[in-house]
Amino acid sequence: MKKAMLTLAIGSAIFLAACGGGKTTSTEGSKTATPNGETIAMKSCIACHGSELQGQNNAPKISDVGSRLTEKEILDVIENGKGTMPPGVVKGADAEAVAKWLATQK
Repeated sequence: MKKAMLTLAIGSAIFLAACGGGKTTSTEGSKTATPNGETIAMKSCIACHGSELQGQNNAPKISDVGSRLTEKEILDVIENGKGTMPPGVVKGADAEAVAKWLATQK
């Protein structure tokens, strides 16, 4: 029963991540909100990297990735993929926001 619930939860997370390709910016008058890197990472990365970004299966631990990679290097991995990670899981300003937040995780 626990395996079924875990499979359902992971499947739902992957489905929602794939469907969540819309822009996260909103307008208030003439201002555009800045994407929240932590929020986007927690929605887009947990399916593979784990709920605490601790790593699981073939996906490495990224909860301390800022101690190993620069923001630019992290953005390169997000945009171009690496190993089993496909390119473009997060794109544009959202990818930049995730890379910036992950670079602070040490």
